[in-house]
Amino acid sequence: MAEEKAVAPQALGEFAPKLVELTDRVLFGDVWERPGLSPRDRSLVTVTTLAALYRTEQLGFHLRRALENGLTREELVEAITHLAFYAGWPNAMTAITQLKGIVDESGQVG
Repeated sequence: MAEEKAVAPQALGEFAPKLVELTDRVLFGDVWERPGLSPRDRSLVTVTTLAALYRTEQLGFHLRRALENGLTREELVEAITHLAFYAGWPNAMTAITQLKGIVDESGQVG
């Protein structure tokens, strides 16, 4: 079995230990590891859902994870642009602003 790594913020572990355990063990340890979708595809679904639902607190983490999972900046920009027409302009503008900040801070080019 693969080594489990903590994904939920450690600071929450003492405050809400069961929620952190479920996040790490079930969500990231099981659901994210299922063979039906690649991590890249799961990231695309997750990012677009979080952007569409305006779940900005989790969006930054998942934008970074999406880049780590192989999505390109261009693919994320295109997905966010596409969802603007279905999920609302403010949601897309907020998501694209977060993505730009992440790309700028990481020094990614093009």
